[in-house]
Amino acid sequence: MAGIELRSSAFSDHDLIPRKYARDGQNVSPALRWSHVPAGTAELLLLCEDPDAPSGTFTHWLVTGIDPAAGGVDEGRTPPGGRPWSNGFGNRGWDGPQPPVGDDPHRYVFRLYALAEPPRLPAEPGAEDVHRAVDDTALASGTTVGVYQR
Repeated sequence: MAGIELRSSAFSDHDLIPRKYARDGQNVSPALRWSHVPAGTAELLLLCEDPDAPSGTFTHWLVTGIDPAAGGVDEGRTPPGGRPWSNGFGNRGWDGPQPPVGDDPHRYVFRLYALAEPPRLPAEPGAEDVHRAVDDTALASGTTVGVYQR
């Protein structure tokens, strides 16, 4: 699968996410920029998940319908054209890191998928539902990872 370059001005890949973006901080979504979206992309899908959560992979942000011509999203905003879904906390849109106090650092995996058609998702999708819907059909994807510990 071709690669989308995904990055954040808030943190470097596999580096610490500043507290500002966490639930115990200001809980604003980080700015993201992307490039190399392939021709034929109908929409982009953005997923942020914590695979280290004690109860299993936890969704922090899911946005579908993102305009493929958008090159990114500003801090605290919904990506252009995007439809935010409920996250693992039951809120629509972004909710930042909140790992249990004392846990080893958790990884927060931001993935951007280029899709040829809208994904078929259940009414309240989790990260696994998203992966089932897009992993084999995405035209391209990109990943950046931040870490956070309390």
